[in-house]
Amino acid sequence: MSTTTKKTLVPEYMLSFQCIGTECEDTCCAGWKVTVDQDTYKKYKRLKDEELSPIIDRNIKRVRSKASTGNYAKIMMDSSNSCVFLNEQKLCSIQLKKGEDYLCNTCKTYPRTWNNVNDVVERAATISCPEIARLALLNPEGIGFQEQLESVEVGLNFAGHIDTSKHIKGKKLQKYFWELRIFTIQVLQYRQYKFEDRLLFLGLFFQKVQEYVNNSEVDQVLQLIGSYTNMLQSGTIDQMFADVPVNHTIQMKLLKKLTDQRFIEGGVHGRYIECYTECLLGLEHFEGMEEEGTLSRYIDAYENHYQPFMQNHEYILENYLVNHVFSKLFPTALDKDIFEEYVMLVIRYALIKLQLIGMARHHKTAFSTDHVVKLIQSFGRAVEHNQSYLTKMKGLLEENGFTTMGYMSILIKN
Repeated sequence: MSTTTKKTLVPEYMLSFQCIGTECEDTCCAGWKVTVDQDTYKKYKRLKDEELSPIIDRNIKRVRSKASTGNYAKIMMDSSNSCVFLNEQKLCSIQLKKGEDYLCNTCKTYPRTWNNVNDVVERAATISCPEIARLALLNPEGIGFQEQLESVEVGLNFAGHIDTSKHIKGKKLQKYFWELRIFTIQVLQYRQYKFEDRLLFLGLFFQKVQEYVNNSEVDQVLQLIGSYTNMLQSGTIDQMFADVPVNHTIQMKLLKKLTDQRFIEGGVHGRYIECYTECLLGLEHFEGMEEEGTLSRYIDAYENHYQPFMQNHEYILENYLVNHVFSKLFPTALDKDIFEEYVMLVIRYALIKLQLIGMARHHKTAFSTDHVVKLIQSFGRAVEHNQSYLTKMKGLLEENGFTTMGYMSILIKN
């Protein structure tokens, strides 16, 4: 494997990450689709091994629809939805016998993600890994970043690639990607205001950005960032949102509908089921129960259990969204969808908040950061790795006219 030295940008939590192997409370080798890249597939087919070769022949199948060099084949799961290469100690038999070089790109890189922005390699990780979730979410100082030189594998498979100097049809806004992302993270981490006010402020900003795009005034974006930065630092943002109405009924009904859709999709991992069950138990919400009673318990759960805890732990949700913004190259949508990308950011936050509210009432004084991390980690696994659900969720919101700032304020504000 040849390497080259590149400038990298890395969240500080990555500097201390190390897989904890069999000590992990979850497994990255079960419960989802594992794709195999073309080079590894061919390497497996050339392999002559009495133990591994028969398993490979039976359980690694070519992708026949929309195949690519990165998505060339797939590993079939066993009856328990676990990888067929796991041994009795829950360790990978391929890695044990042949070493890391024989792992496919999916298994070799998870939970790490690499992006390339203006030829700077950005290294981060997905929150669906429990150890990453702890490291990224539980730092009360927030997520910091370090720029450094690192040895990087030649031909590294980047999840995303942005060159702000290039003109791409439908992406005129891309030339301001760097400034937009820095501003987004700056707002998310601006702790002078409550987190919900920071999210509302971002919504007004991206609503204005969308207006500029629609009116072919993209070059006004830098000036807009400047004026909104001044507003942020004025100390008056909380006053802007003091009179934003709260609508718990719409908030709970919409978020419950979106969450239920994920279970309709199927294939939900056990840890997420456990968290959602605790949420329903906390709200005492069961099939056929009166909605009015559930709503009163939802308000009680927020005011008497969730909010007292979150007053000192808002940084966890902040860290979750900052990691998402950095690792997913937010905002990277087509110009016409830039506000909708903000909408999906809010939806993630609101779905997590809904379930934490129920869980907090279920556990009461025993509710802890362990419960929050478990929910966000399992949510990441159930939602972030399911493109089909994300697409359907976006479609559902659009069809019902829910992708407006008015509805976002309802989901954000409690």
